Amino acid sequence: MIDYPTYLKVQDLHQRAGLNIAQIAVELQLHPDTVSYWIKQEVYRERKSGRRPSKLDAYKNQITRLLDRHPYTATQILQQIREQGYSGGYTILKQYVHRVRPPRTPAFLTLHFEPGECAQVDWGSFGTIAVGNTRRRLSFFVMVLGHSRMLYVEFTLAQTLEHFLACHQHAFEFFGGCPKRVMVDNLKSAVLSHPRGQPVVYHPRYLDFARHYGFEIRACNVRAAHEKGRVENGVRYVKINFLQGLELPDFAALNPGARLWMDTVANVRMHGETRQQPVDLFQNEKPALGLLPAAPYDVGVYRSVTATSRFRVHFDANRYSVPSTYASRSLRLRVYPDRLVIYHEDNLITEHARRYDRNLDILHADHERELLQQRKKAAEQKLLIRFLALSPQAEDYYRGLESRRMNPRHHARQILALGEIYGTDKVGRALMDALEFQAFSCEYIANLLEQRTRLYPEQGALHLTRREDLLELDLPDPDLSIYDPQPNPNPESNHEETP
Repeated sequence: MIDYPTYLKVQDLHQRAGLNIAQIAVELQLHPDTVSYWIKQEVYRERKSGRRPSKLDAYKNQITRLLDRHPYTATQILQQIREQGYSGGYTILKQYVHRVRPPRTPAFLTLHFEPGECAQVDWGSFGTIAVGNTRRRLSFFVMVLGHSRMLYVEFTLAQTLEHFLACHQHAFEFFGGCPKRVMVDNLKSAVLSHPRGQPVVYHPRYLDFARHYGFEIRACNVRAAHEKGRVENGVRYVKINFLQGLELPDFAALNPGARLWMDTVANVRMHGETRQQPVDLFQNEKPALGLLPAAPYDVGVYRSVTATSRFRVHFDANRYSVPSTYASRSLRLRVYPDRLVIYHEDNLITEHARRYDRNLDILHADHERELLQQRKKAAEQKLLIRFLALSPQAEDYYRGLESRRMNPRHHARQILALGEIYGTDKVGRALMDALEFQAFSCEYIANLLEQRTRLYPEQGALHLTRREDLLELDLPDPDLSIYDPQPNPNPESNHEETP
C-alpha cells in the first residue's frame, strides 16, 4: 500500500516523463508489481483498515488474567486455553503474549565487599595456539579481589583440576595472602552437583585445598553468572585489552607477557566503577588477607594407568617411558601442570616433564639400559654355549683367551665363524693343537686351518741319465799344510832377559 503523494509521482512519471514500469520502480524504490497496479488505477483509493477476526480474540481476556496471576510461558498458556476450546496456532499466541507482557530487563544489585572478604575466579578461552607439532585450546584463569578489583591472570593449555588448583596457588602467592571466601561458577573442578534448592556438593580435592589455605568456597546459583560479575568483567577485559589483536607468540612467552600487562596496565588503570587504581585500593586490602601456609598444597592428581609391553604409559596423546622391569604392570600416575610422576605401589620409579605436543614418545635412556644389558648378557651366554660345544678343551681355551686377550668374546665369535667355514670338527682339532702350544687368538686358529687345507704339489722321483751323476764324484786331496806350525817372526821374544 502506497500513500497518495506516491501515487501522484507514479502517474506523473508515467504520463508526463514517459518512463516505463521498471524505470519508475527504480526511481521510487517500489516493487514493479506495485507500480504496474497503481498505473492502471485512475483514482487513488485507500485500502480499508478492517481487521479480520482471530481465533484468539475470545481468549485474550483470559490470557491477560493468567499473566497477571503468574509469569506463565506461552506454552503453558496454550495448554490451558486448549482445554477451553482454543483451536488456533502457537505463533499468534506467542506474539500476543510478547505484546501484552514485553520482556523485562533484569536489574541487579551492586555487591560491596570488605577488604580481604572475597575473591571471584573463572576460566576464559581464546581460540587455539600452536604447541610443537599440534594446536591446543588456549585457556586462561582469572582471579579478581572483590574490594580492590586487583586482577591476576594465568594462561594454561587445559582446564583440568591440577591446573585449577595450581592457578589458585599462584594467585594467592601473587596477592601475598588468601581471601576469606572464593566465589566460583559451577565448573566440575569445583562443584560436582548443585541441585536447585539443595546443598552444593563440592569436589573433595577442592574442599581439601580450601581447608589447607583457610578459605570458604561459595558457588553461584545455576545460570546466575551475574553473581560473580567482577570476574566476568575481568575475563572480558583480558580478551579485549590484552588478547584482542595480539599475534599469539609461543606459549612460553604468554605468561611473562601477561605479568607485565598486569603490572603496567590492568592493575594501574583507573577502574570504571571505583574511579581508583586497583593497586592503590590493594594497599588497604592486602593486610586483611589471610597468611599463606608454610608448605604449599600438593596439587598433583592421581590416576591409575597400566604400562604397555614396551614399558610406556599413555597420557594425553603422548607416551612416557618407565623402567623396563615395570612393563605390563599397574602403576599410579601423579599429574602436575608441568610434570608427571609415576609410582609403583608407594615407590617412585620415574619422573618426566609434561609435554603438551601430541603423539610423542618420551624415552628416558636409563629405562631401556637394563633391558639392553639383559639382552646383551643373553647373547653372550648363547655365544659361550656354542663355543664350548666345539671341543672338550674349548673351556680351557676360552679361559686362556680371557687371560691373554682384552676382548675374548671377539675371538670366540671369530672362531665360531671359522666353524661355519671349515666345520666344527676341524676347528675343534685346531683348538686342541693351539692349546698345546698356548697360542690363544682367532688369528692363530685361522692360520692353522688354512695351512691344513692348503694343497701342495707332490714331489716326483729323481732320474739320473749318466753314470757320473750317480754320486761318484772326484774330490781333490785336502791341503793339510794349513795345520803346520808357523815359524816365530821374533825368536828373541821366547827367551827371558838376563840381567
